[in-house]
This record gives sequence, C-alpha cells and structure tokens, in this order.
Amino acid sequence: MSTTVRHPGEPALTALGLPAPEPEPADTSPHAFPDGGLWRTEVPSCEGPEALAVVLEESARLDVPLHRISQGSGIWMLTDAEITEMVEACAAHRIELCLFTGPRGTWDTGAATRTESGGAGLRARGHSALAGCVEDAVRATELGVRCLLVADEGVLWTLHRARATGVLPAEVTLKVSALVGPVNPASYAVHERLGADSLNVPSDLTPGHLTEIRRVSAAPLDLYIEAPDDLGGYVRMYELAELIRRGAPLYLKFGLAKAPGIYPSGRHLRETVLQTARERVRRGRLALDLLARHGADGGMSPLGARLPGDLHRFPHDAERSRPGRRTAHAESLEGN
Repeated sequence: MSTTVRHPGEPALTALGLPAPEPEPADTSPHAFPDGGLWRTEVPSCEGPEALAVVLEESARLDVPLHRISQGSGIWMLTDAEITEMVEACAAHRIELCLFTGPRGTWDTGAATRTESGGAGLRARGHSALAGCVEDAVRATELGVRCLLVADEGVLWTLHRARATGVLPAEVTLKVSALVGPVNPASYAVHERLGADSLNVPSDLTPGHLTEIRRVSAAPLDLYIEAPDDLGGYVRMYELAELIRRGAPLYLKFGLAKAPGIYPSGRHLRETVLQTARERVRRGRLALDLLARHGADGGMSPLGARLPGDLHRFPHDAERSRPGRRTAHAESLEGN
C-alpha cells in the first residue's frame, strides 16, 4: 500500500493528540494477483439475467468497475437460456460470472440443519447431493460458465479432480462459499490444497486473522465489506485500506445488510431481487469513494482479470504432483 494512505479521521484526531498507531510493515501481505493487483471487486446475489442487467446498468451509471458477479440461488434455478444470456452479457463486459453448484444441506430433507447447532450446514448430504453438484458443474461449464461456487469440501475436491482429468475445462475456477469459509490459517491452506482458487472467509475475521492466513497461503481471499444479515450484517467500510493491506490478494464483495433473504430466488421475489441488486452496486460506489478519499484506491487489478495465481494442491493420481509443486491447473491458467 502507498505511504500516502491516511487513516480515517487522521488529521482531526492527530490535532487532538489521538494519532493512529503506525502500521507494522511485517503485517503487510506479501502476495498479489498474478497481474500485480492487490484487490478486485465482486457483486454477489445477482439472481438471473434481469438482475444482471440491473447490475451492469448501475455499474456503468455509477462508474463501479466489476471483476466478478456471483449468484447464490444455484445453477438448478436457471434455465439453459438464462445461463447463456448471463454468460454472454458478462463476456461482453469482461466480467467473470460465478454460479452456485447443486443441492445444499439447508434445503435438503436433513432435520439437523433445522436444529440450533445447524448440523452439517450447507454441505452436500450423501452421494445424491454430491452428484447433483457435479451435474450442475458439468451443465454450467458446457454453457460457458468458468467459475463455480461450492459449499462442501468433498464437492470442491471432486470438481478439482474433474478439471484436472478433463471432465471440466482446465480454466474453470472454484470459489468457496462464505457459508462454509475457513476461519484459521490451517483450514484456509487445506481448502486451497483441495482445489479452491478463491475463498470466502467470514466477515468477522480481524485484520490480524488475515495476516495469519497470508503467512501460509497466497490464494485469493473473498470478503464481504458489507455482509448480509444471515452472515452477521457487518459493515467494514472504514477498514477497507487495512483489509487490503493485510489480506491481498482480496476480492471486495459488496453485500447488503438489512435486506430480505432471496434464496432460492424466483419471480415472486422479483422486485426485491432487482432493488437489492441495484443497491449493492451503489454500496460499491460508496466503498470506492472512501478508498479514494483515503488515498488507498491504487492497486486494483485490471478489468477482465480472473486468474488466481500459482496455488498449492494435494496430489492425486490425475496430476501426479508433489505437495507444494506447481499444478497442471495453475500452469494451464497462466497460458490463457
């Protein structure tokens, strides 16, 4: 980060004898995206072509650069024609489209997800749910989708193996959902080795937690700058510069607190879906304006960038790799 970056309220607080402590250089992430950028942007919960059109319109009107748009209801909630329309629209704007795979435990028949403990949460229950996720992945990638959102470690490993063996295109990237995101450096490293190219972490992790993660992994990190209520409703606007400094390479996710749930989406929720999509882009504008005011808006990846960089994977028969060795997937991505 630039030495010209200032802390929120710094001039006034310094005049009052309350200056902010100087950042520790050792806390700064040594990592970046392969294009040299430190951060990218994402608008989540874009539920279908109509919501996507609203997001694209608002991003142009408010000048909000977007690297990725993601959907939360699931691939199964979209027709082939709708997926194709979204793929083509995102390609025309050089934005990565990420769609959620398959059945989830919270929508399944398992009673444990309704208990106070939450049971296994969103994970895929049984072979049938795993198979549904794989079915979604194959269908979506055949229609041109190149980023898949997953909420289960077994699904992640299976899809990683599928792309390594050619069942899925080698350039497909896998993104871990915020609803199962790792919360410590060891689990973060495990998810990376299972095939994750981008990992959501819970929005209540501290800057110190991000530094701990960056000491063991360079895999891109996804973080809600404003989290939906079911993820805590946290709003971390004034921490943006520090979160980038500690967590790079980082996707800034523009979520929305105090908004009704929209999963699984449909026409019965149309107005809510469209209005919340519009407001998420506006929240992105607010975040970017704040970064600019603090002199911390440098370091954004070029638009159209999507590569995760060189990552570490567990070995398996298809790759014949050693721990820590560059994977065939990473090499194929660098060639695209």
